[in-house]
Amino acid sequence: MNIAFDALPLISDRITGIGWCEAGQTMALARLFPENKYTYSFFSRKDDHIKLDRIKPFAGNNIGVNLVHGSGFIYRTVSTFIPVPYSRYFGKNDDVTHFFNYIVPPKVHGKTVVTVHDMVYKAFPETVRARTKCMLDMGLKSSMKRADLIVTDSEFSRSEILKYFPKHEGKVRVVPCGVDLDRFKPCDTPERIPEVKSSLGIEGEYFLYLGTIEPRKNLERLIQAYHIFSQRSGGDVPKLVLAGGKGWLYDSIFARVTELGLSENVIFTQYIPSEDMNPLMCGAIAFVFPSIYEGFGMPPLEAMACGVPVLASDAASLPEVTGECAVICDPYSPESIADGLEKLSSDDTLRSDLGRRGFERAQSFTWDNSAKILYNLYKELF
Repeated sequence: MNIAFDALPLISDRITGIGWCEAGQTMALARLFPENKYTYSFFSRKDDHIKLDRIKPFAGNNIGVNLVHGSGFIYRTVSTFIPVPYSRYFGKNDDVTHFFNYIVPPKVHGKTVVTVHDMVYKAFPETVRARTKCMLDMGLKSSMKRADLIVTDSEFSRSEILKYFPKHEGKVRVVPCGVDLDRFKPCDTPERIPEVKSSLGIEGEYFLYLGTIEPRKNLERLIQAYHIFSQRSGGDVPKLVLAGGKGWLYDSIFARVTELGLSENVIFTQYIPSEDMNPLMCGAIAFVFPSIYEGFGMPPLEAMACGVPVLASDAASLPEVTGECAVICDPYSPESIADGLEKLSSDDTLRSDLGRRGFERAQSFTWDNSAKILYNLYKELF
């Protein structure tokens, strides 16, 4: 087969979870099933060399590149209202084209697959950026109708999709995400841990959150829970490190820290480069992720692969990912989150046991397994 992948999530200067999902699945597909021809397709209005440099580590020698000069933003905007054929730009040579970021444009040649990661814009619209919500409100219904198959990351997300779009039950399939076990593993360069800590201004022990700073990650309640935990413990507690780039509606998150007098103990970092993620995770006393809504929840799985104990909420897909290998909390109860922080801080045996069991569980979430499931779905189309 000729299989094309929409590479938009991979050419950003800051790759998000959607991009890492695409990278993991596409690279494994090309390696496991080399009899097919694979292509990354994307628009580029300017700075072609920068985008080609960004895509190069993923493409390697196994995946070709189809760069079309023009504005992808303009095309996506116009095609929302006028059915400008995608095949006009990307040709008619592909048997399957997979779009990893919700939207299938009009008149794509061959079969189409779309990944719909979650329904957060429906379930918690107040936590979604207005521009994103508008795009999905206007485009997702048509996109799902155009797609021959709809892929999602978890059984929870499948149930959410069918709650809002029950007519598509026959073509929604679950393809669990994986974890890059080469990037996320117990640290084999322990000297990097103090280097990364120093570069981020972290001293001593710390709890780590790693992800976007935005409302649905439940960071205000986490900060409140940390305050409760600090008061219970008399103030001598591990730091709370909130690592990652700013999303949106983050001002109240920063204000909460100031309001509770936690500026000395709560550390915000910038976006964390890929090479620093492993030592930062491995240096943490525990990874904390009390999110209220996740289509899959890759960060807890990445922490588990590093052998780091995890605190996660009992919401959405997170129990599917963590199983019985994490301290589980009620994301709507700061007291419950604080209880979890206290358990992880005080119980060395619990941390060791969770780290071991989480590591073992993470080994079953590989990109190879994910790619095999996805490839069988591609074959199902013919």
